[in-house]
Amino acid sequence: MSRPHFLQPLLRRSAGTPLLRNTRSGLPVATNIEAAVSSTDRRRGLLGRDGLAPGQALVIAPTNLVHTFAMRFAIDILFVTRDGRVLKVASAVPPRRIAGAWGGFAVVEMAAGGAEFSDTRAGDVIEIVLS
Repeated sequence: MSRPHFLQPLLRRSAGTPLLRNTRSGLPVATNIEAAVSSTDRRRGLLGRDGLAPGQALVIAPTNLVHTFAMRFAIDILFVTRDGRVLKVASAVPPRRIAGAWGGFAVVEMAAGGAEFSDTRAGDVIEIVLS
């Protein structure tokens, strides 16, 4: 991930709490962000968890394809380009499914209903803001 991308503020570990925000609506997409950028963390993903709290998200990069096999709950998935543009929103994806989007760089996984709550849809741009 040496080329510039929208996740760099999250990975720099700068001072401040990272927030994922929809630039169109101004609404937070996630207020508690976890990054899965190593091979081990990307493979583990959300496996073994019983759910995600509202406002919590796992950002997996680089990837454009995820699965929900062995998961215990449905999730909303945002497929995002390197510059933060949302290519696709998959809502309430149940366990035992595969979802992807050509041209994606990262995936944001959140509790089902999170995309609707933040009014996030394809074409929106999301950004990491340090508060």
